[in-house]
Amino acid sequence: MRNKEFSKAADFKGSLKKLIHYVSQYKIGLIIVFIFAILSTIFSIVGPKILGNATQELYVGLVNKITGTGGINFSNIAKILLFLLGIYILSSIFSYIESFIMAGISKKTTYNLRRQMSEKIKKLPMKYFDKNTIGETLSIITNDIDTLGMSLNQSAVTLVTSIVTVIGIFVMMCSINVTLAIITALVLPIASVIVAIIVGKSQKHFVNQQAYLGHVDGEIEEMMGGHTVVKAFNAEDKMLDKLDKDNYKLYESAWKSQFLSGLMQPIMNFIGNLNYVLISIVGAYYVIKGNITVGNIQSFIQYSKNFTQPIGQLAQVSNQLQLMVAAAERIFNFLESEEEEYVPCEEIDMSKIEGNVTFDHVKFGYDENKIIINDFSAKVEAGQKIAIVGPTGAGKTTIVKLLMRFYNLNSGHIYLDGHDISKIDRNNYRKLFGMVLQDTWLFSGTIMENLRYGNLDATDEEVYIASKKACVDHFIQTLSNGYNMELNEDTSNISGGQKQLLTIARAILADPKVLILDEATSNVDTRTEILIQKAMDELMKGRTSFVIAHRLSTIRDADLILVMRDGDIVEVGRHEELLKKNGFYAEIYNSQFD
Repeated sequence: MRNKEFSKAADFKGSLKKLIHYVSQYKIGLIIVFIFAILSTIFSIVGPKILGNATQELYVGLVNKITGTGGINFSNIAKILLFLLGIYILSSIFSYIESFIMAGISKKTTYNLRRQMSEKIKKLPMKYFDKNTIGETLSIITNDIDTLGMSLNQSAVTLVTSIVTVIGIFVMMCSINVTLAIITALVLPIASVIVAIIVGKSQKHFVNQQAYLGHVDGEIEEMMGGHTVVKAFNAEDKMLDKLDKDNYKLYESAWKSQFLSGLMQPIMNFIGNLNYVLISIVGAYYVIKGNITVGNIQSFIQYSKNFTQPIGQLAQVSNQLQLMVAAAERIFNFLESEEEEYVPCEEIDMSKIEGNVTFDHVKFGYDENKIIINDFSAKVEAGQKIAIVGPTGAGKTTIVKLLMRFYNLNSGHIYLDGHDISKIDRNNYRKLFGMVLQDTWLFSGTIMENLRYGNLDATDEEVYIASKKACVDHFIQTLSNGYNMELNEDTSNISGGQKQLLTIARAILADPKVLILDEATSNVDTRTEILIQKAMDELMKGRTSFVIAHRLSTIRDADLILVMRDGDIVEVGRHEELLKKNGFYAEIYNSQFD
């Protein structure tokens, strides 16, 4: 499936058009770059003809000296060479300036693209991350943008100078001898056909190269992030085999793209050499007939060699352009990814929200063709503790994700204090919630920094109070640096239960209107669970709380228990009521004690 997807030809013209439109914001700088590149090229083009004049002056002087009619005019030769030196110095100055400006434009482009991609990540819906690996996204932000920046810096100026050089040299050759210029120009159609064929063959391989580079990055990131699981299950060989397959595909696509594009330079050199031989023969004939001077033929030979050089550069630039456009396509596809849907927001005083939640005939599926929440309805009053129970796959966590607006409903509504949550500003809405999930999420940094993530404006004292409520203060105090202890990148220097305790303390510090606890105590021992349960009971007073739990002993005191099966609520009530019904809840509960 991957091969089929990545072997498709890229939208070269469309992506190039988007890239040109994007960099047009620097049009003033680009105009200056192109003007200076043209001037630099023109000065360098004029050089061979001036050098030819010096050669002719020397040749005439030698002939005069041999025939005894005069000598070499070193004064004129010196003036010509000094003028030539000035031309080359000006050419170098213009070249330096345009390179300096172009480097700035390319770096600004990559800087702005990375900034836009960072902002884009915040706007992406959860379904994007369900379909795309972190490694592939990182590859776009790093590898593709670096490729774009380097290629833009190198190819843009080279493209301009090469085109100007070809045109300028042809004009200069015509000024010397039109027939020889036409013979030399025959290289162009031959070269164009060769370049077109090779570009057409190699473009899909450049696209595959960037795509498989993202896959390899993603698999390496996956192996590094899950190295403990890989080692625990002796899956090193399996992971390496998977990586090796994609790495080999990367090697194949990179080899093919580089080989095909690399053919252009030797082919162009071969054509150039043939042209050089032909010019030498015809030029010698014209010199013998007296239709052209020795100095002119020397200049023309120099021009003919320089004429094939920019064509070779254009062939080389086509390599960079293909890689640049392939990278640009992936970047723009990411930037154009579907964002979280924006809807006009109601003006609501969030401080007056109490926490009444209503699910009204909610229907949802991660895939529209596979519905997992069929017809979910429930009414939760502010301050209630709501437990959601059911077997794995019943839709418990999905309900919480819908409540947090991580996904849009297929149909139905969810209301908060009578307001449709789809019409409330997402940022303001999510500030009302505190979450403690089964999978802990902490960042590298100090414990204090991780706890304060729940409330960036919290004082140290408020952090200490929240930690004590979560029964986490004691173990923090036993650490070498206490609250200033540094957690490593994957937080492997503390236990799983300790991680969970920290996330609970962080939720307490956030002081939310609505709490969501998804298997919050699953990673702690029984003794710690009892302490946390007491802290949670205190924390949940006056707050609407949704608790997802498999251990039903932890939700006996819930105000309301929603029992789910296959995306529907099959039973509703308190713990004692549901046990008396002797239905599905009683079956689950009793199975935990059999």
